[in-house]
Amino acid sequence: MDTQDPRSIPELVSALTGDLANLVRKEGELVRTEVTEKIHQAGRAGQKASIGAALLLGAFLVVLQALVLALSRFMDPLWASLVVAAGVGLIGFSLIKGAANDVKPDRLAPDRSARQLQKDAQLVKEQVR
Repeated sequence: MDTQDPRSIPELVSALTGDLANLVRKEGELVRTEVTEKIHQAGRAGQKASIGAALLLGAFLVVLQALVLALSRFMDPLWASLVVAAGVGLIGFSLIKGAANDVKPDRLAPDRSARQLQKDAQLVKEQVR
């Protein structure tokens, strides 16, 4: 069995280099294609989520209208609308206020890490003494 390749060493190295370059190019194309597909998939998911959110908002508005109609049996419809609007407004305001407090810079500071760094610095100071 003859396993000798008739090509010379430089020819083999050149072929290997060409094959490797071709492999890297093909892998790059595959990655690009896959990333593009994933981006399109994420875009479609975002569209579905947006449509779902719009439908949920519509359903919520219908529930609020039903609440107004239910209260209209006991009071003037104008007052029922104002009561529902005030209640929903207060709930919304309190949610937004709470969220604003949660994202204040002092709340976002990495305090546990800062305490640990202070402990580490103190330990290093004690070791140096």
